[in-house]
Amino acid sequence: MRKAQRTRIRGWRWRRNPLRRRSDVVEARIILATWAAAVVGGAAVGAVVAQAVDGAVEHDRAGRMPVSAVMVRSAPSATRGVATGATYDRVRAEVRWTDTGGTVRTGETRVKAGTAAGTAVTVWTDGRGHLVSGPIGSAEAAARVGLTGAGAGLVDGLLVLAAGRTVRLRIERRATDAWAVEWARVGPQWGRRTS
Repeated sequence: MRKAQRTRIRGWRWRRNPLRRRSDVVEARIILATWAAAVVGGAAVGAVVAQAVDGAVEHDRAGRMPVSAVMVRSAPSATRGVATGATYDRVRAEVRWTDTGGTVRTGETRVKAGTAAGTAVTVWTDGRGHLVSGPIGSAEAAARVGLTGAGAGLVDGLLVLAAGRTVRLRIERRATDAWAVEWARVGPQWGRRTS
């Protein structure tokens, strides 16, 4: 047996054709509008989100200040992970520093393993004088901004495409129902035998 070949004709919804239904034209316009909205809207949302994340990252980086601190006790030596066997060269240890208001504070932070008591180390504090991790680097900040913006744009575009697909399915269902009603009316006439 010979397999039936299926030929795909591009742009058939836009061509004049006596078999083209009104729903085909509406569906073609919805496809065009959906893709345009997905591309333009996704780019706009991505740019807005990237700008907002960039502002938040810069605000966070600006709020961290380096402060000189002194080790209260010697830091423990490097530790090995029980499950992984990896050696950790940074350990938690207690440090003392003076904040911008002149108050002496103490806290725990990560320092190089084996650092002796009395050694000066640099720690990072927030605007209230609490210990925080160091600010992220400019490369990591740029990657975070870019990936977040691209992700938001992609999600927005996919949501628009999904909404367009839902609308197209409804139109297609209505067209199929209308065709079934028409077939129920005309179909029995085709089954008659003529002599």
